[in-house]
Amino acid sequence: MTSARTEIRFLLNDREVRLAEVGAADTLLDHIRLDQRLRGTKEGCAEGDCGACTVLVGRLRQGTLKYETVNACIRLLASVDNCHVVTVEHLRGPDGGLHPVQQALVDLHGSQCGFCTPGFVMSLYALWMENPTPGVRDAEVALQGNLCRCTGYQPIIDAALKASDYGEPASDRLVQEREAVIERLKGWGGGGRVTVSKGQDTAILPADLSDLSTVLSENPEATIVAGSTDVGLWVTKFMRDISPAVFVNHLEELQTVTVDEAGVTIGAGVSYTDCEAALAEHHPHLAEYWRRIGGWQVRNMGTVGGNIANGSPIGDTPPVLIALGADVTLRKGASRRTLPLEEFFLEYGKQDRQPGDFVESIRIPHRAENAMAAAYKISKRRDEDISSVCAGFTVTLDGGAVTEARLAFGGMAATPKRAAAAEAALRGMPWSEQSVRNAMAALAKDFTPITDWRASAEYRAKVASNLLLRFYKETAGGDRPVRLSA
Repeated sequence: MTSARTEIRFLLNDREVRLAEVGAADTLLDHIRLDQRLRGTKEGCAEGDCGACTVLVGRLRQGTLKYETVNACIRLLASVDNCHVVTVEHLRGPDGGLHPVQQALVDLHGSQCGFCTPGFVMSLYALWMENPTPGVRDAEVALQGNLCRCTGYQPIIDAALKASDYGEPASDRLVQEREAVIERLKGWGGGGRVTVSKGQDTAILPADLSDLSTVLSENPEATIVAGSTDVGLWVTKFMRDISPAVFVNHLEELQTVTVDEAGVTIGAGVSYTDCEAALAEHHPHLAEYWRRIGGWQVRNMGTVGGNIANGSPIGDTPPVLIALGADVTLRKGASRRTLPLEEFFLEYGKQDRQPGDFVESIRIPHRAENAMAAAYKISKRRDEDISSVCAGFTVTLDGGAVTEARLAFGGMAATPKRAAAAEAALRGMPWSEQSVRNAMAALAKDFTPITDWRASAEYRAKVASNLLLRFYKETAGGDRPVRLSA
């Protein structure tokens, strides 16, 4: 391991930034606006919902420079070490004028009050770079994390579809400068552990996975920060002290997705975006569900491991993964232990993670050929919203009879939880509407949901039972549609 550093370093547009005085809770947005005086990046919600703070962050991964949209309001500054941060001020056309995406928005009247416009520009810019000829649905998905109260969105969608009429990505400065940026980032090398502080507020970036184990042994009560889509809100909304914070989003050892005979194994640092393709291939029922987790920026930042480690009863990933029989591997020092995912959640706010433990990976076994599976999310908004109820179901049949049932719910209890009584009501029974209705009735033994501002207890109970009936209707066939098209 090379010598430790006491400063972070990154590129901001076309300038190198080196900072020694950085606190764990410092946000990228505050640095951009207050320290660098780049005011195009706005603060709207300070919780990763509105997208007005959208910027691109590029990081080297296995020698390739990948840019992604992120919410600067909840992206913590220490996490952009060895990255290229791109704000709206860096965009320009080949002639030095407006960028093609900006010109398309002007000509198609995609901006009114203008507050949200730079964030939309950055999301459309990322889409244009990745997919120059998007369809309407591509544009809608790219803009899930951007809110506008003026335009009604149609002019913005029109601009997304027409941006390539104004110029092609090949002429964009990020493309033309890419090799130079790669060489510049490579020139910095990997480096050892990074420790930066502002007073008593300390951020630590371990050198590698072995060093992470050492850091957590030295700081067993430290806050582990992966994508900061949860921790960022602890800072901006709850003003919590997260120091010392140990950042892991740069550790490539935690960012692997492997597929073998045992199933799909996802490193704890893999973002929702980076595991989407593998999950959609091997568990197709998760494809639609996955794109309802946050917005594009949140999926680029947030990690499956973080969603599990946080232990929220309304986390999107635990129920659907529990239903598939996933297990989780925890590491402490050089020791590892693996347990079924449902056993990781002990009670509200408490998981089976001891001081010094960290989630290393999640394994999702392949589904049996005679197994049916589904994933459902119910929320007030279709896109970019927190679940009121979410559910994952896997039912295995043999000769029309249920041999195994795994029914898991979020939003129904203090933890993500399997419906043991409902499962028992199905096992050994024919896969029929009557069997399913018996299981629906048994859900009352499994759950006593609460009422909060997202949903009433009665609503949650009704939704949970109806989702089970919906699963049956969707798998039993018939000549009447069960699901409305999006």
